[in-house]
Amino acid sequence: MKLSDFYYDLPQELIAQDPLKNRSESRLMVLDRKTGELKHKHFYEIIDYLNPGDCLVINDTKVIPARLMGVKEDTGASIEVLLLKRKSEKVWETLVRPGKKMRIGARVSFGDGLLTGEVTDIAAEGNRLIRFEYDGIWEELLDQLGQMPLPPYITHKLDDKNRYQTVYAKHDGSAAAPTAGLHFTEELLSQINEKGVEVAHVTLHVGLGTFRPVKVDNILEHHMHSEFYMVEEEEAAKINEAKERGGKVVSVGTTSTRTLESVSDENGIVHGGSGTTEIFIYPGYQFKVIDSLITNFHLPESTLLMLVSAFSTREKIMEAYAAAVKERYRFFSFGDAMLIV
Repeated sequence: MKLSDFYYDLPQELIAQDPLKNRSESRLMVLDRKTGELKHKHFYEIIDYLNPGDCLVINDTKVIPARLMGVKEDTGASIEVLLLKRKSEKVWETLVRPGKKMRIGARVSFGDGLLTGEVTDIAAEGNRLIRFEYDGIWEELLDQLGQMPLPPYITHKLDDKNRYQTVYAKHDGSAAAPTAGLHFTEELLSQINEKGVEVAHVTLHVGLGTFRPVKVDNILEHHMHSEFYMVEEEEAAKINEAKERGGKVVSVGTTSTRTLESVSDENGIVHGGSGTTEIFIYPGYQFKVIDSLITNFHLPESTLLMLVSAFSTREKIMEAYAAAVKERYRFFSFGDAMLIV
């Protein structure tokens, strides 16, 4: 299967630069994965596709303000550090720009010295391990000095950083938002709950791999990044009980999907626990848990586009994307949504 099989032409102006004022008023394309039929709705109408006894699975990870702008202590050169993964209390794996200026032993200062860091090692793919030094509470310092790590295709400044956060975000750790969840409001979730739909929480901390392009022509040679997940036993039980009573499991986003498919056995039973997953889902994959998928419109040739193609077919997804371009849907993180049933 070739990378070019997942290419489509996207006009630049369809990349959403700003979130809508009201989260749930984004557009919603509904795709019947068996017939290919398309319907054009608004996201608040998602409730019409959820029935009592169904289980909606959401990823409650929280994006940390992981982008730090600093200066190299010996030269004063500007350095950008993106926190990727916490290795110990004060050591993080990071992406540094420009990386060649930050060799082992190089030091960087943030906020006029409120926070300093030293490169202690160079990890895979050139990522830097940085040991940070600071006084006070790390989370408060990060909130003061850090910026939201918006994807590179978003060039507008985000006035309210909570808009790159789901309303149910709980567990700190993501370098990117689980964007399918950005469309939900507290009010919509209440309505879903009142309808008798169970809401189950899983956690998957989204890593930089979300932004990384696939660089091999044969997609089977692509190696996925690892991401931390956590599923509580009681949340797993909600999902299993929904399946037992004949309800649908509706996954919110590719991150929830990857989590569920990572923690389920061959019989589709979801098990609680935590760990890391490198699961790569592409056409031919047999889904074990989910019945419907809520997702955004993804980048050409991305692993996310491959996952949604696996849930339907590549042909039906590419036809749906062509229709989305024609209908002027908004694409990517702050864009519109798709429901695949």
